Amino acid sequence: MTRRTDVVVVGGGQAGLAAGYHLRRQGLDFVILDAGTAPGGSWQHMWDSLRLFSPAEHSSLPGRLMPAQAGGTCPDAGHVVDYLADYEKRYGLPVRHGTRVDAVRRAGDRLLVEADTGRWRARAVISATGTWSRPFLPAVPGRNVFTRRQLHTVDYRSPADLAGQRVLVVGGGNSGAQVAADLALDGRVQVTWVTRRPPRFLPDDIDGRALFDVATARRRALDAGRTDAGGVASLGDIVAVPPVRAARDARLLKAEPMFTRLTADGVRWADGSRTGADAIIWCTGFRPALAHLAPLGLRGPRGRIPTDGTRASGEPRLHLLGYGDWTGPASATLIGVGRPARDAVRAIASLC
Repeated sequence: MTRRTDVVVVGGGQAGLAAGYHLRRQGLDFVILDAGTAPGGSWQHMWDSLRLFSPAEHSSLPGRLMPAQAGGTCPDAGHVVDYLADYEKRYGLPVRHGTRVDAVRRAGDRLLVEADTGRWRARAVISATGTWSRPFLPAVPGRNVFTRRQLHTVDYRSPADLAGQRVLVVGGGNSGAQVAADLALDGRVQVTWVTRRPPRFLPDDIDGRALFDVATARRRALDAGRTDAGGVASLGDIVAVPPVRAARDARLLKAEPMFTRLTADGVRWADGSRTGADAIIWCTGFRPALAHLAPLGLRGPRGRIPTDGTRASGEPRLHLLGYGDWTGPASATLIGVGRPARDAVRAIASLC
């Protein structure tokens, strides 16, 4: 059976819900197809100690402020899941959980969306699948030789799972710093933090709201033809959330330079010395989950689809939302996704 609708949104996390909010306001017929079996997107799978960069009031989707979490300034992942579930229900968004989209194809004047539960013919598609399902592992020499445990950020939950072990945390971004701090402050794990370059901490008073403002100012400057000042990257790589700050100030968060290769039971450093390891946690980022769009033949450099704002350059009926700055300033964040979602829906409304 093939259903017809104005818009199909692929992905029911924060970006998909923000799109749904604006689609509802425009009065368009739409459906949100989400592979997850429950609300909350990738926030359901975060590690136990994770906290947002900003207070709840600066971490909200359009139309509904996130309520404050009792006992803390910056909410944890569980609080975000509850907020997203409530958001989905409050606005009556037609999310079909447990529906995996396999392909999006051209079908005359419409796009055909093929899922494991059926097919939809739509005037437009918003892809909002994010990156969590595509963890990136670098091609480090010896990675296939290492016989001990290897995890990615997506696999990490708490220090209790690694108690008594020697753990290498690889990655100089926020995830690497937070996971390393979580392990170091716990005290039951012998942790070594490894980064390709010396870690760059943002000033302690910088939070997610400030980062959103910087990213927005950079996009406006580029759109106006002014010189690129570097945006958030010019300030640093790591937000000093309280656990990271505590570990740093206690001198528990000292980064080592990258090892040269993995061995069967550890790593070898540039000076020829070796360190044993029981586990490695790769906090090395993600790639956009775009396999469902392959039939459209739009993929460009670095695995991305070229866009004009959120609209795919090679297919005006397709919009990409929430993958990072290339689909809107800070669009991979709760506070940042609202504006590009609004712009995408306005453009789609003109087609429908």
